[in-house]
Amino acid sequence: MTIGTADRNPALSPRELEVLQHLARGCTYAAIAHRMGLSTHTVDTYLRRIRAKTGADNRIRLALLAAEVSTPTMETSI
Repeated sequence: MTIGTADRNPALSPRELEVLQHLARGCTYAAIAHRMGLSTHTVDTYLRRIRAKTGADNRIRLALLAAEVSTPTMETSI
């Protein structure tokens, strides 16, 4: 499965996208949990759901997805 941006994969929830954005900034699971007011277990659950929905089968693909989601497109930056 190809990893696409959130626009190409509308199945991601707003909270899942928020987790990805924090991940793209280099936050650890603990930092993400603290910033979002969640437990680290909940952050892990969000990331497992994201992996299942997108086919990101390892941390590298998950990081690439996070970078894609966090990078504004030319359409939104004009």
